[in-house]
Amino acid sequence: MRTITVALDAMGGDFGPHITVPAAVQALSIFPELKVILVGDESVLIPHLSTLGSYPNDRIHIEHTDRVIADTDKPSSVMRRSAGTSMRRAIDLVEEQTAQACVSGGNTGALMGLSRYRLKLLPGIERPALVSALPTRNGEKVWLLDLGANVSVNANTLFQFAVMGSALAEEHLHRSPRVAILNVGEEDIKGNDLVKDCAEMLQKTESINYIGFIEADQLLQDEADVVVCDGFVGNVCLKASEGVANLFLDRLKHHMLASKFRAWISKIIFSELFSELKQLNPDQYNGASLLGLRGIVIKSHGSADKTAIINAIIEAVHEVKRQVPSRISDRLETVLLERQN
Repeated sequence: MRTITVALDAMGGDFGPHITVPAAVQALSIFPELKVILVGDESVLIPHLSTLGSYPNDRIHIEHTDRVIADTDKPSSVMRRSAGTSMRRAIDLVEEQTAQACVSGGNTGALMGLSRYRLKLLPGIERPALVSALPTRNGEKVWLLDLGANVSVNANTLFQFAVMGSALAEEHLHRSPRVAILNVGEEDIKGNDLVKDCAEMLQKTESINYIGFIEADQLLQDEADVVVCDGFVGNVCLKASEGVANLFLDRLKHHMLASKFRAWISKIIFSELFSELKQLNPDQYNGASLLGLRGIVIKSHGSADKTAIINAIIEAVHEVKRQVPSRISDRLETVLLERQN
């Protein structure tokens, strides 16, 4: 059985070792082939480990670092003084091939910049993109990218997002994914030059199953498997979806508690709906992949709880097993040859 090693930025995120350490230990019970390197201040990490009782200590290791990158640090300044930070060291472990993947809930801009600097981009990729799989109405998934790594892109970069997203989704679906562009309308005449130019490029690419434009209200309706947009649109769309789901859940809880009889009826009628809406909680699909790099980097959201960190580690393990960077590189080579011909 091949060992998979994940470097976890144990100091990153809003809660740091309080969440990352127990999550790492629990993740070991899910994957017997998993080893975790906890990157951070050992004087802080060791006491947290000691409170967890028995665990396979031969599969968890501490890589000591003295410093932490704060969420308020500007990426430009981080690049100049990242040495000795938990995030930088976690990425370096991937670059050194000591680990096969890095997971961090720290500063998104810093993570993208350092990952790009240390791991480098795949040939043919101009910018990495954040992607995550969201639930759809029939239990399937839709991969949305970019989720905020690039707030401004050109048509060629958006096209690359489509290629990368298609390669990632195909590894999960084992079929040719339906690729769409998020737009203000389905008609070809709708949208700005960015989406129109990208659409024209995708229409000419036979190896990508491009199905056209979709609107935001179709995102979770299983109308497409991969949906591409710039990072500004993607992040706003994602947060709006989460907000609507949370609002509905709050109102549902309020009415269920209003009377015992209504609570009994509501529990019967809405139990499945309640479960489905919980899937839009970011903790449930935590673990956005930073695609386009020569290594695997998974971004956890900053306020992640233990379950969310575990899900991010699970995503890292799956991407290692599926050799996602190699799959994307192969797909890019195919597309580039197709465009040349």
